[in-house]
Amino acid sequence: MGWFFGFKLHLIINDKGEILNFMLTPGNVDDREPLKQVKFLKNIKGKLCADKGYIGQALFENLFTDGIQLITKVKNNMKNSLMSIADKILLRKRTLTETVNDELKNIAQIEYSRHRSFDKFIADSLSAIAAYCFFEKKPAIDLYFVKDGQLSMF
Repeated sequence: MGWFFGFKLHLIINDKGEILNFMLTPGNVDDREPLKQVKFLKNIKGKLCADKGYIGQALFENLFTDGIQLITKVKNNMKNSLMSIADKILLRKRTLTETVNDELKNIAQIEYSRHRSFDKFIADSLSAIAAYCFFEKKPAIDLYFVKDGQLSMF
């Protein structure tokens, strides 16, 4: 007792449920740490919806200068900020990320606690992510922008 050994899988997915990038980190690493690395965010632009663990003013400003708008829910002890209707709708669709995580855990069997070697852990993790990429039907949200710039969802 008293020690912990595990890993976190950080994912960047698009609205079609496709994995754009991923990073494995030790379990004791801050959630915001991968977003500070240039390689993880290479070729990523636009809006990035995340949970409350990714909130940070310095991180928000760094991402914004790189062309990425970080959208998170507001913590209870924070001042409420103005957010567009489109961003509020996107935050409600963050369950897409949880669905992708669920499919990786339950269908691709990425969650396994009895690895005997680090090499086996990496091989199993990469093969599960590769298998997910070949799924014919991935979870997705149907969104598109009309010419007037408003968001429409069905």
